[in-house]
Amino acid sequence: MGYLAYDGSARVSFDDVVLAHLEVAIIAKLQRKESFALTWRESRANGSGRSTIWLDSTLPIRFHYDSPRPPAINREWLRRLTDAANSNGGLIVLDEDGDLCAGTSHDRGI
Repeated sequence: MGYLAYDGSARVSFDDVVLAHLEVAIIAKLQRKESFALTWRESRANGSGRSTIWLDSTLPIRFHYDSPRPPAINREWLRRLTDAANSNGGLIVLDEDGDLCAGTSHDRGI
């Protein structure tokens, strides 16, 4: 289970495979200086709600993986994620089957 750390104030844990796909989709948007929302379903440990953060290229972001080996990227899954990132609703974290994917927020003073 890796994590995405954003702006020094938030950290969200995801499975490494999910995180790898998010990284590719997020970096593509930020390289073009495009801001967007990232939404995920919270894990049961965090109440099973929903969280959203606004991603902007001016704020630091870090992707940390537990595994030293990068997972294979599923191009169809990545296409669905990038299509979502380009929509008005923003990037909603979905798993490989298209279901809402859970992440676990570890807020630091938000």
